[in-house]
Amino acid sequence: MVREFTMPDVGEGLTEAEILTWYVQPGDPVTDGQTVCEVETAKATVELPIPYTGVVRELLAAERTTVEVGSVIITIAEETQEAQEEAAQPGGTGQEEAPPQRQPVLVGYGVSDAPARRRPRTPAASAPGTPGGTRPLAKPPVRKLAKDLGVDLRVVIPSGPHGTITRDDVRAALPPGPAGHDPAPPSPPVPAAPSAAPADRLPDPGTAARETRLPVTGVRRATARAMVASAFTAPHATEFVTVDVTRTMKLLKRLKEDEEMAGLRVGPLLLVAKALLVAIARNPHINAAWDEAAQQIVLKQYVNLGIAAATPRGLLVPNIKDAHAKTLPELARALDQLVRTAREGTTAPAALRGGTVTITNIGVFGVDTGTPILNPGEAAILAVGAIKERPWVHRGAVRPRQVTTLALSFDHRLVDGELGSKVLADTAAILEDPNRLITWS
Repeated sequence: MVREFTMPDVGEGLTEAEILTWYVQPGDPVTDGQTVCEVETAKATVELPIPYTGVVRELLAAERTTVEVGSVIITIAEETQEAQEEAAQPGGTGQEEAPPQRQPVLVGYGVSDAPARRRPRTPAASAPGTPGGTRPLAKPPVRKLAKDLGVDLRVVIPSGPHGTITRDDVRAALPPGPAGHDPAPPSPPVPAAPSAAPADRLPDPGTAARETRLPVTGVRRATARAMVASAFTAPHATEFVTVDVTRTMKLLKRLKEDEEMAGLRVGPLLLVAKALLVAIARNPHINAAWDEAAQQIVLKQYVNLGIAAATPRGLLVPNIKDAHAKTLPELARALDQLVRTAREGTTAPAALRGGTVTITNIGVFGVDTGTPILNPGEAAILAVGAIKERPWVHRGAVRPRQVTTLALSFDHRLVDGELGSKVLADTAAILEDPNRLITWS
């Protein structure tokens, strides 16, 4: 019997997904629950398990193609009952087949109540990292890294827990680069932005094609649609303030030595986030949304703080749930988790939903300021510029001080100039004198 496996909705209400990698080919045996491909949606990268046991008959979607939810992407020729019974006889390798009646869940078809029959493959020549020729254990981002670098995971020696291959293992499997140097690991993609160009610099004239066209898929397509909708729906207004943050930078040095902050990511973004949260508490109407259908302003009694993260997959804005209720160490842990999952490409779809206000840290690029576009459904976004030493009038004298520029964009339908100015001024005042974190909280 031939079974058809359709593209499931791997998020809430998504209509399409892009096939990134097939892990099987026609003729390969598969078992119930085995991962057959990796797909990317507008929200996440997900591995899809197959709910059948049999042999791959046909792949109906090529890699790097976008498929609508509900479309058949692979067909499986299931084993006949006679073949299953024969495999279960003495000398065979099979077990009883699990009952096929199962309910579909978010991805795939869930776990069967009875143990699924799995047919062992004939052991191939074992690679160093894959005893018995079994499929190597690695997370989707690690598989993508290996594919990009041309590394066969079957020859990688795993060092992670339970024999899992890590990014470092993949890089260690690379041959030495020119002049005996190993390839340098890529810089963290959060919040560093990916380059749209296929190379670091333009090729010499006449040595390469004059144009390169890149398909717009997955996260980049969703981002483009969201930004266009935001820019042409919400009337944006942006205000700027330049502030002396020398005291904040001194506080950061002390926090890094605090036992409660040991092992946590302690940087300017952490205190900017805390300052904005206090400013929102003092001016709660900034934490709102415009309901066009009902013609209402929806005031949020919670703050889900979004952090814009530029990743190789495109711009993501995961948010820290109930950030307003977190202590500074809790906020640091949540921020560290957000950055780590974004870097690894494992941000869950739930983390991308429900944001109420956003911070974008463009200062890491050496940029002084900008005019950020609102995340759809939110009323404000704060851009943080580079912190640089500049001449500044301090206590009646010109001194070198640590200075940065903040830019606040807001939806002028529900945030007027007074409210936007108060939020921006309060945030700047806290960063200028972080003692206000105590007196204003």
